[in-house]
This record gives sequence, C-alpha cells and structure tokens, in this order.
Amino acid sequence: MATTVLELPEAQRPSASTEAERPWRPRINPWIVAMTVTLATFMEVLDSSIANVSLPHIAGGLGATQDEATWVLTAYLVANAIVLPAGAYMTTFIGRKKFYMICVALFGLSSALCGLAPTLPLLVFCRVLQGIGGGGLAPSEQAILADTFPPAKRGQAFAMYGLAVVVAPAIGPTLGGYITDHFDWRWIFFLNVPICLLSLFLTSRIVEDPPYVKKQVAETQKGGIKLDFLGFGLLATTFGSLEFLMDKGQEDDWFSSHLMVFFAVACVVAFVFMIWWELRQLRTGHRPILNLTLFYKRNFAISFILMFVLGFALYATTVLIPQMVQTLMGYTAELAGLVLSPAGLVMMAMMPVVGFLVGRVDPRKLIAYGFIMLTAALIVMHTMNLGVSYSYLVYLRCFQASGLAFLFIPINTISYIGVKQSENNDVSGLTNLARNIGGSCGTAFMATMLTRRTAAHETNMVRNLTMANPAFVNQVEALKHAFGTGQQAIHTAEAFIYNQLHRQAAMLAYLDIIQYLAVFCACMLPLVFLIPRPPKHIDPSAGH
Repeated sequence: MATTVLELPEAQRPSASTEAERPWRPRINPWIVAMTVTLATFMEVLDSSIANVSLPHIAGGLGATQDEATWVLTAYLVANAIVLPAGAYMTTFIGRKKFYMICVALFGLSSALCGLAPTLPLLVFCRVLQGIGGGGLAPSEQAILADTFPPAKRGQAFAMYGLAVVVAPAIGPTLGGYITDHFDWRWIFFLNVPICLLSLFLTSRIVEDPPYVKKQVAETQKGGIKLDFLGFGLLATTFGSLEFLMDKGQEDDWFSSHLMVFFAVACVVAFVFMIWWELRQLRTGHRPILNLTLFYKRNFAISFILMFVLGFALYATTVLIPQMVQTLMGYTAELAGLVLSPAGLVMMAMMPVVGFLVGRVDPRKLIAYGFIMLTAALIVMHTMNLGVSYSYLVYLRCFQASGLAFLFIPINTISYIGVKQSENNDVSGLTNLARNIGGSCGTAFMATMLTRRTAAHETNMVRNLTMANPAFVNQVEALKHAFGTGQQAIHTAEAFIYNQLHRQAAMLAYLDIIQYLAVFCACMLPLVFLIPRPPKHIDPSAGH
C-alpha cells in the first residue's frame, strides 16, 4: 500500500520551504517574458544617459545655470541608488510583479511630469520620483529572469538583460543629441510614456510571480506589514550621501567644502550603523533590508567586486570619450554620441554569443578573457592624440566593447551559483547596486583626475613658455605674422600657444586616466581565480 506524505514520519516530510524551492517554470514562453521585462529596463537605463547631453538645453529652457541643471542628473542618481538595494525588501510585502508594475507606472507618470515641468525645482522633484520608479526595474527584471530560466540557460537570458544595461548607455548620448538638436529636450521624457503603457499591459498579461514569492508575501502579510523604517532610513542616508558625494564632490572641491565633509561623515556613520542594525535584524529573526549573509558566499562577494569594477570602467570611459572629443576636438553632441554607438552594435552582436558560451565554457575563463581584452583595449587607447580620426576612435571603443561583453553575463551568472531561489531578489538588487555605485565612482574619478592631472601637466609645461627658451621665442615670431603686426600680434600669438598648451595638457590628463583604468582592470585578474569552480553540469531540477 502506498504511503502518503501525511503518513510519513515528521522528519521525512517535505517542508514548506523545500516545496517553495522546487523549480518552477512560467506558463508563457520564457523568451516572451524576457522581452517583456527588458523593454522597461532598456527604457530606464537609456533615460539615465540620454539626459546628459541635453543639460545645456534644459538649463537654457528653464532659465537656470549649467551647474544648477546638473541637479537633474544628481536627483535621479540619488533616488535610484536608494531604491536599488531596497527593492528585494519591498517585494516580500507586495510581490515582485506588483512591485515591478508600480515602478513602471511611477516611472511613466514622472516622465510625463518631467516633460511638463515649468521650472527647474519641479523638474528636479519629478526626477526624484523617476529615480524611485527606475531603481526597481533593473533588479526586478534580473530576478524575474533568474527564476524564469533554468540555471543551465540563465546565461542566454542575461544576454538580453545585458543589452538593456550595457548597450543603452552607449546609444543614449547619440539619441539624446539627435532629439535635442532636432526637436525639444522635453521629448526625451515624453518618449517614455507610451513605452511604459505598453510595458504595463504586457507585464499584466505575461509576467507571474513564482510560488516562493507568493509564499513570502503571504507569510509577511500574515502578521501585518511592519516596515523597517530605521533600516530604510540608514540605507537611504548611506547610499544617498555616497551618490551625492560622488556626483558633486569635484564640483565643490571635495573636502574643502563643509557640505561635502558633512555628507562624507553621514555616509560613513550611517553605513557602520546600518551594518550593525541589519545583522541585529538577522539575529532576532526579522527580514533585513540588505541580506548581508550573501557576502559569506565567496562567489557572490567576488562577483560584487567585479561588477563594481565593470561599472567603474564602463561609465568612466562612456563619459570620458564624448567629453574629450567635444572639448578638445570640436565634435558636436550628436557626433560625439556617434563615436559610442557602433560599440553598442558590437555588444548587441556579442551578447548572444557570450550567452551561448556561458552554458558551455567555465564562466571564470570568460571573465578572465574579458578583463584581458578590456585591459588591452585601454592600453591601445593610450595611443590617442589630438589628431586622432573619427574612425580610429570608433575602432578603439568597439575594441573595448568586445571585452565588456565577456564580463557582464558571466559575472551575473556566477553571482547566482549556490544562492537559494528565495534570495534571487537580494542578489539582483545588490549586483545592480554594485554596477551603479561603480559607475558613479568611475565618473567622479574621471572628473577629479581630469582636473588635477590637467593642472599638473600645465604646471610642468608652462615652465618652458618663457622668453629664455629659444624655441618659444621662435614660435612666437613665426605665429605673430599670421595675426598682424605690433604688440597686439605678439600677445595673440602667445595666447594661441597657451591655448594649445592647455589642450595638450588636457589630452595628457585623459591619457593618464586611461592608464589608471588599465592598471585597475588588470588587477582584477587574480580575483577571478579565487572564484570557486562552478559545477560543470547544472541539473535544472536541482534548484540553485
């Protein structure tokens, strides 16, 4: 006679958590689910980069200065950084699908309000709302993909996710420049509205929560929703202060400003207190906002660092190249964006290839290859000069993109190995946080080093611009005839030479930054070999 589950001894009965951890597959084709959730994420990441080139037009249209207009970017980044790690926590209260749809709806509504904003303060407020909505999209999509696809096919799913978060920043400046030059800057926000409506419709029909998420929500709501307000406040203070410090530090000369010192102290104090509080929440059996136990897993901890470095290098060079060609070579915003766009096509072509390889090649080898290629590309970029051609710049960026494609998917794949299915949301939130904070640190590093290295090179080079230097005197004599006669012609020739000196000093500063990035990326190679060897064959029925 067959023995039922209820007749088994208690120790042999399958627990509720075991049942919740069993593999689950959606009713709809997984690739349709992947395309649905990628739509909104692509739009959000694109929007975060598309506004950069429109800042002068936004400032002019709203009667603000260029520095004041930068709050349009800062407000979004600060709100985004706060929501990214908190998304997994909110999912346990309302469900992942509902949380995702709320984020899409808030992003669409705030985008419309951004386009209608009559003043800069209102635009900044609407960008905060947009950042809150956008912060939950990327980690929710990544967690949805991790649950929708079996581990053996997860690399191919992350290839589509990679198209959203890696390719979008590459084409964003080009699209933003085109819209701003040919239409109105407000359209960079209005374009989000129909995409959000389409995403909401498709998500409501196609996406569904797996059983373990529904079980988490039911258990959480059973005793009433009790939000950890102190934990959320500490998290907001930590990452909000850090993002503000990274974005505004160089502008206010870092610790020469009392405001920057205040935010630096607030960030450190809140971070230390947050770690203590989150560990205390774990010990007392409460659900922490940040699942710090993930860092006990070596593969996740190293993946977190590697994702930070990937964001650092990707965003630093994405800002560096357009800024360099616009300020030193006279490129328009649209042409500067076109320097980056072909690299986006390269990554679009490479992502499916890497997704295919992840299931067949040790991901650690792919990551090592990616960092080798990225380092080599940065070394080759060090050959740039003020006379470099457009085609050579495109080649350099495409060379770099070929390495980036081999990093994003394998790093994401490894971060989920050995992680329980119920922790997928936490993994996605923290890895996206690592990429975003890395991007902010990379951008701040680029801005700071550019200012300081330019000043250092100018100080070294200006010593030669004296009348005691025959080469300088001869150059002035050769140039003054082109500017007329008399003392005014001499002053004009000297000013022309100094302008060339400033351009050369700035070019050397850009090359210094590229050199530092190359060394930084090369130092990541030893970390790859510390990642535990992943299982060669992953049985989809075995969970995670």
